[in-house]
Amino acid sequence: MALTTEIVLEKAEEYADEEPLYIVESENLATLPEAYRTGEYGWRDAMWVVRWYYRRYLGGYPDAQRREGEAAFGDNDFDEIQAAIAEAASADGLDVKLEALTSLDGVTIPVASAFLMFLDPERYIVIGDREWSVLAEAGDLDDEIPAEFTVEDYATYLEACRGRCADLDLSMWTLYRAIWRLGLRN
Repeated sequence: MALTTEIVLEKAEEYADEEPLYIVESENLATLPEAYRTGEYGWRDAMWVVRWYYRRYLGGYPDAQRREGEAAFGDNDFDEIQAAIAEAASADGLDVKLEALTSLDGVTIPVASAFLMFLDPERYIVIGDREWSVLAEAGDLDDEIPAEFTVEDYATYLEACRGRCADLDLSMWTLYRAIWRLGLRN
């Protein structure tokens, strides 16, 4: 499947029309980056990202794993959460950003990628099986989805996404919405 500008824009628009979380995602993409950079957010603003990662599947994510991930994140001290997000926001290297976020209980590389997307949506995009499979089908990534995403997997995925965005002259948020919708059939 070719990921053309036309297809990406069509699917991104479909996402806006069909995905029930679109409005709240858009609102959080507008407010959370500044809140996370300045530290002016509450515990619920951090928990929202974790819940969003799992719940965007609308019941399609294994419930026990979702509950386990959310509960583990809920066990973190808010000061630790703030420190990890502050470090991720200020760090230069992707590996340092991911290390800071994954130091928190319940934060895997995919969940950390969600935090990065809400920290800086112009530079980062969330990773998951669905997104990976679409880019693999387009020829941008290996066909085999990693059993557990690593820092290296995310770096490879992020480079593919940035390349695709540059080629199509589109934002990461537009690409995310398109590959999420295209991934419905995978």
